[in-house]
Amino acid sequence: MSTPFYVSPQQAMADRAEYARKGIARGRSVVVLQYTDGIVFVAENPSRSLHKISEIYDRIAFAAVGKYNEFENLRIGGVRYADLRGFTYDRADVTARGLANVYAQTLGTIFSSAAEKPYEVELIVAEVGPAPEDDQIYRLPHDGSIVDEHGSLAVGGNSDQINSYLEQRHRDDMTLAEAVKLGKESLARDNNGGEREVTADQLEVALLDRSRVQQRKFKRVLGSQLRRLLGEDESSGGSGSSESGDDGEESSDGDSEK
Repeated sequence: MSTPFYVSPQQAMADRAEYARKGIARGRSVVVLQYTDGIVFVAENPSRSLHKISEIYDRIAFAAVGKYNEFENLRIGGVRYADLRGFTYDRADVTARGLANVYAQTLGTIFSSAAEKPYEVELIVAEVGPAPEDDQIYRLPHDGSIVDEHGSLAVGGNSDQINSYLEQRHRDDMTLAEAVKLGKESLARDNNGGEREVTADQLEVALLDRSRVQQRKFKRVLGSQLRRLLGEDESSGGSGSSESGDDGEESSDGDSEK
């Protein structure tokens, strides 16, 4: 009888982590930046119906890279958690920190289980506060760990090069137009350090805007408004501060994309 092949637990975990990282790196990047009035999300995503960025609750948004079906399941679970907690207790009890803890438990359990493959996803959960110092941004890698972030970050694709680019140029006092332009410029960086063309039609942009009087702070930036912010539609005029298209998503429905 042959001896079963032995793999140490350390090697098994390392192999699972490498498998997940390679899957995440194949996805297009998402950039998150704080600006004067909130938090803006910029993703390279030509699809208009399958979103990488979605609303979870009043002040909370979700972004992800990796396998669409996997992070869409996580998004739906987060919406259900937020709705149930807000209904059972109070809307103010739904926080990004609590949601990040739920996602961390789910991802950690899947990653450490030998019965199934690890999720090939990396998540961002963000909450806008009354003031910039109250904003919360959490990054959740494939293994379920939680990283508290501030200022700017990128996940997926060539995130190392993008993060280096952002660190040199991001400021907390940026306007919305400056933040969106920086997000676009950072996504245009390629693995060789060069730059490629990225247009408004290839971008998905959404934000958590603390200046909105509505309870729900999430809105998408679409069409001519996005082109104005990027300087691609000079003839339209205006500062691009008004809303365009759907100002949010129903908390019980929506999509996300790879």
